[in-house]
Amino acid sequence: MIYEKFFLQNLEYFLGGSFLLEKYIISELLPPFFLSLGIFSSLGVAIGSLSDLSNKIVDSNLPVLMAAEVFFLKIPEFVAYALPISVLLATLMTYGRLSSDNEVIAFKSCGVSIYKLITPALILSFLVTCTSFVFNEVVVPSANYRATSILVSTIKEKHTFWQNKDIFYPEYKEINIPASDKILELKSLFYAQKFNGKEMKNLTVLQWRDKNLVQIIIAKSAIWNKKENIWDFSQGTIYKLKNDSSYEKTIHFDQKKIYLSDLPFKLASQSRDPYEMNLKEDWDFIGILRHTGDEKKLLTFEIRTQQKLSFPFISIVFSIIGSVFGMSSLKMSRSTSFGLCIVIIFAYYILSFVLSSLAMAKVVTPIMAGWIPTLIALFIGVLLVRKLSN
Repeated sequence: MIYEKFFLQNLEYFLGGSFLLEKYIISELLPPFFLSLGIFSSLGVAIGSLSDLSNKIVDSNLPVLMAAEVFFLKIPEFVAYALPISVLLATLMTYGRLSSDNEVIAFKSCGVSIYKLITPALILSFLVTCTSFVFNEVVVPSANYRATSILVSTIKEKHTFWQNKDIFYPEYKEINIPASDKILELKSLFYAQKFNGKEMKNLTVLQWRDKNLVQIIIAKSAIWNKKENIWDFSQGTIYKLKNDSSYEKTIHFDQKKIYLSDLPFKLASQSRDPYEMNLKEDWDFIGILRHTGDEKKLLTFEIRTQQKLSFPFISIVFSIIGSVFGMSSLKMSRSTSFGLCIVIIFAYYILSFVLSSLAMAKVVTPIMAGWIPTLIALFIGVLLVRKLSN
């Protein structure tokens, strides 16, 4: 075959040259990588977005131009998902082809180690990891947020993590008890019926002092004043209570500045899906959630943040697994490579799902849920490399 003839004539030149072997294998990896990236991205958009948008156009009267904008905004998310899968399929196909054409045997007979052979795959996967990390931090969150904003404003679509109504925020203070753990005591309870991105509507605020309800504030609207770090309440009433909760007096107002925490505003304005935030925004929002007492939502964000942090590194692991499986097979067709790729991806996501469920049940920590699938895959990859090198 032409590849064997090429290798027999130029093998010593490759081995003696600087990075020529790596350049050759990388040049073989790039075409199937970009082909796979296009295929998996297209499939993801078609399955995950196109059919859903079609239903929204018909059932919810979503304008076609808006649907087209949402469609293009969702592409970066599916490209990000496709990057590690493409690395896996590209390494399976490329190293499978090298093995079936006896090029791997030719390299080994000239003293080339398995570690040197998989180095080009590691180089490619490292570049993909860096690209994936930047992509997931800069492009994907803003695109996803814009797409969701269009659906919320156009067809009033409901999203679990978006806080545009029923804003509920309990504020606690720590009480130190000698020879005991700290306990939390409710300090105030903030509720707003609606939030339009700037203004809270139909508010009720309850305030306690020494476990006694001392004040109730009811207002039609309120805006957080960033310049003065204070709330501007409008058209409301303040009910003052005595320490025994009996009535003291009533204060009516048209406009009033009230000192309260800004966290209810941050909770409402920053609340969105974890995949609509970058990592800094995730950590900031997790800090807010720790004050709300909503453990389920807090766990969800912690788990997904760890998964987002670990996800780019799976490209490196997949490059190891794909190259080893490819070299281990004497004959690996494209259909076999594709089938094996699907099996590996399915196993990885099943493991991620199981660990996420265990983390929600507090059996494992969010960090473990985010990183164990990647670490297990890395461990398997290292074992396969060592076995192949013997």
